[in-house]
Amino acid sequence: MDTQKLLDEACPLIGEYGWSYYFEPTTIARGERLGLDPFGFYFLGRGGVLGDVEAAVVQSAFGYFNPAVLAMMWDAGRAKCEPRTAGHEFFAAAHDFARPRLGGIDELGAFVTAASKVVEAAKRDLTGLTLFAAASAEPVPDDLPAAALHQIAVLREFRGSAHLVAVVASGLSSKTAHFLKRPEMYATFGWSDDDRPTVTDADTAALAAAEAMTDRLVTPAYAVLDDDGATALLEGLRAIGPRLKSAPTTEV
Repeated sequence: MDTQKLLDEACPLIGEYGWSYYFEPTTIARGERLGLDPFGFYFLGRGGVLGDVEAAVVQSAFGYFNPAVLAMMWDAGRAKCEPRTAGHEFFAAAHDFARPRLGGIDELGAFVTAASKVVEAAKRDLTGLTLFAAASAEPVPDDLPAAALHQIAVLREFRGSAHLVAVVASGLSSKTAHFLKRPEMYATFGWSDDDRPTVTDADTAALAAAEAMTDRLVTPAYAVLDDDGATALLEGLRAIGPRLKSAPTTEV
């Protein structure tokens, strides 16, 4: 299978499914046990794999957010919970979300094998991929349902980290790139109407260049899959998606 065709179909699904558990009730409950509200758990949990670092380090790995808002959320969270603990718990929330939903999928074993090959290939050169480097160091569960969503979340961080590199290399600020790509989410990321950038044709062209560069950056990792592996990755994603949107089928 042509690697670009694989990226065109797989990466949007990974981007969508990789955050499917972020604000689910079981995740929120896990965060509350740590003393964190839903957004507090998001910031400290997703960023906690980086360790007990300053907010500026998390900002460099996340991009897109208003730095003042991120710093406020990060510092408030780490006053209540050790970041590495929150990072482990955030992945555990993914596992708990997946287990009652993804059991019994025939394609799951081959999918996890294929996804793991891509992750391991991506880890051969972690330069500039800070959040992916940290997330990919988290232990993968032994059971297939949890391992499947775990690796999807890690692959989401892979492309996200690569995209930040590409955005910077293309001459865009992450704030402008985010506004161009997801204007409806701009306020959610802590920006006000006064922060809205004046977008030029050059900015639009730069974002298109960044998207193309992102593909080039992640291509070597996905290219390790042969036709069977690429098929397994896609068929697994197609089977997993509807289950993630459904009610649990077993008790957690």
